Amino acid sequence: MSERRTGVVSVVLVNYKGTDDTLTSIVGLTEQDWPADRLEIIVVDNDSGPEHVGRLKASDLPFTLVESGGNLGFTGGCNLGVANTTGEYVAFLNNDARPDPGWIREAMATFASGRDIGAVASKVLDWEGVNVDFTEAAMTWYGMGYKPFAGSPDTGRWENETDVLFGTGAAMFIRADLFEQLDGFDDRYFMFYEDVDLGWRLNLLGWRFRYQPKSVAFHKHHASMNKLGDFRETYLLERNALFTLYKNLGDEQLRTALPGALALAVRRAVGRGELDSASLDIRRPGNDAESTMPVSKTTMAGVFGIDRFVEELPSMTESRRLVQATRVRSDRELLGLFGNRDEPAYPIEHYLAGYDKIVHSLGVLEVGQRRRILIVTGDAIGEKMAGPAIRATNMAKELSGEHDVRVISLTRSVQIDPAYDVVTVPHRHPRQMVEHEAWADVIIVQGHALRLFPVLESTAKILVVDVYDPLHLEQLEQGRSEDVDAWDRQILDASDTLNHQLELGDYFICASERQRLFWLGQLAGSGRINARTYSRDPELRSLIGVVPFGLSATPPVHTHNVVKGVVPGIGPDDKLVVWGGGIYDWFDPITLVRAMGELAERRPNVRLFFMGVQHPNPDVPEMDIVAKVRKESEDLGLTGKNVFFNESWIPYEERGAYLAEADAGVSTHYEHLETTFSFRTRILDYLWASLPIVTTDGDSFAELVAQEHLGEVVHERDATAIADALETVLFDDDARATYLENVTRVRQDFTWQNVLEPLVEFCRNPVRAADKTVRAQAGLPAPHEMRVRVPDRQKLYGVRYDIGRVAHYLRTEGPRSVAAKVKHRITNR
Repeated sequence: MSERRTGVVSVVLVNYKGTDDTLTSIVGLTEQDWPADRLEIIVVDNDSGPEHVGRLKASDLPFTLVESGGNLGFTGGCNLGVANTTGEYVAFLNNDARPDPGWIREAMATFASGRDIGAVASKVLDWEGVNVDFTEAAMTWYGMGYKPFAGSPDTGRWENETDVLFGTGAAMFIRADLFEQLDGFDDRYFMFYEDVDLGWRLNLLGWRFRYQPKSVAFHKHHASMNKLGDFRETYLLERNALFTLYKNLGDEQLRTALPGALALAVRRAVGRGELDSASLDIRRPGNDAESTMPVSKTTMAGVFGIDRFVEELPSMTESRRLVQATRVRSDRELLGLFGNRDEPAYPIEHYLAGYDKIVHSLGVLEVGQRRRILIVTGDAIGEKMAGPAIRATNMAKELSGEHDVRVISLTRSVQIDPAYDVVTVPHRHPRQMVEHEAWADVIIVQGHALRLFPVLESTAKILVVDVYDPLHLEQLEQGRSEDVDAWDRQILDASDTLNHQLELGDYFICASERQRLFWLGQLAGSGRINARTYSRDPELRSLIGVVPFGLSATPPVHTHNVVKGVVPGIGPDDKLVVWGGGIYDWFDPITLVRAMGELAERRPNVRLFFMGVQHPNPDVPEMDIVAKVRKESEDLGLTGKNVFFNESWIPYEERGAYLAEADAGVSTHYEHLETTFSFRTRILDYLWASLPIVTTDGDSFAELVAQEHLGEVVHERDATAIADALETVLFDDDARATYLENVTRVRQDFTWQNVLEPLVEFCRNPVRAADKTVRAQAGLPAPHEMRVRVPDRQKLYGVRYDIGRVAHYLRTEGPRSVAAKVKHRITNR
């Protein structure tokens, strides 16, 4: 085989005694709006005879003639033609079809819009361009592919690109190396459904078949079959439908569909011949001396089709083994491409009655249509949860209405909602993730999961990466207490982790429009903003969407006091200001405590309550700022009087009771890079509880508070301004009424149902990123190289990693700490 020429399109036509049509088709190819030096035309003559071959050889049109030496059928002719091509892309055009001048150009532009687009299906009309031949693909449950609107007037309804299960062999394009990877059309088919089978196998491997309505061809339709009896076509259709079903349908569905398809094929055969299948019943009188009865060829076509299926079972079983072993997409994932599976197809009364009996008795249409979505979070799932776990479980809750969802925690978990499953997979046991990756159709990851689990890093499933938390920007502040080298390592390690995720993800979700601009910059630096992703969507919403943290649509209900009159030092009539969430180094609680001191001098009944000090994840250490703010409060004489620290972490489901008692919510932080792109989830809880908000400037929520008049926004490190702002929201009745009205209005925008809509919509039709190719399975050649290569990285598991951690803890914490950690590891194995 010749070396493939980049950018060249090789068009294959198969001729069988249709030379006039073939030459007309070639003329149409010479009139293409496509460079002649990037077009190759191959004509395979399927033993049409000397007259036809002579006319082809005498033509001065630019094509290469290949003589097959026998009638190889459409499948064999096409495969022989491809073997003689040199183009990067192969197109198939029926010899009784003529292409529109933009046929090739539009198809090639479609390939450019996605590296996972393996084939392009043209829009095909009848010869006059009035009625539809092909605009959509559909597949019955019994293996017969069909074109739902064939024969309908072209009303302009089918002008949008879409993914399809297959294209028609009358006019389609495919990457040449992918065609070879698939071993071409199945020669056992001869003709009919070979295009259905090819498209189905292509989709199973993770490639997409894209319908392009701007790539148009005009087709006489089945001109070659008009010369033969219709029973021969029936035979091929019946046999090949069983071939297609048996090879490509998954085990679970095949167990039901194959018996039904075989029974239906017999019923069709009997119905076509208008036979009475009860005529041989012993209770029916008749002439038993007659050993034969007249049966039409259309009836025997169905029977013979089944018999040939049986004859080919050994080779079909081997083909099935390969298809099922290399598939990366489940029947559930492809179900949306099947269209209306409940299509009897033949208007024969006896047949239709049998069809209904088979469908209802065998349950052949009862296919699990729900996708399987795996969500991986590093945080604990249970009564006490931090932000990542809260976000992951609310994603699961929202997605579980349409899909089967499983949430994996890398630390510990308990079942908190029957709508989805919860599982713990410790990072030190990466092999435990294998079964979950195999189960999933779509995988959503947070944090370090891709580095911790090789099976996730190499997954062929659709991968959604949640980057709502810019880890590397957090490390700019979180690592300040380390020496500069250790601090730098933390930042670079977080950056490396995120860059790794950006290379692998198909779809990304972030927390705000401001954050999205930041991530677009980082995606651009990683090579992910390129011709393919931009061609698919110039706004790149198909690559990265905004999915903020959310809140419950049901506001918290206050049934009994949990702070006022309960916590010593906080009276039932005091003005309560809450600090939701944890105390981290990038916040500024010290200035807030000082502000409380100033405010308490003139408003002695104000109280500040820090809702959580100890993080629910035991692997997250207490940060230096906690000790500093405690000391500041003690030094000012405010602890237990005006400032209170909740020493544990309030369970997620119980936080509403605390918020409902509050009179205002507060968030103070420093203005720096982390603040600029952060999304303070605690502010959402204030919205949820209808609390007026006091916050320092610098982040996206501060913008929202200012724009929507939800409270007061002040400059950083200004204790007096914070004290004045708190006084306004707590004691100015007119201002407070305005803030509360606006908070009630704005909070509806942040319900989980609303904020998760981009993710929900993506999961309804998950697609690989336009610049990501399909990864070939073991033993098969990779058709393309990934645009963004993933470099080798230090693995966060294994003996070498453990030895490194021992050395680190010996150096930084001493032998006693190492002994304690070893004991903990052994205990928790």
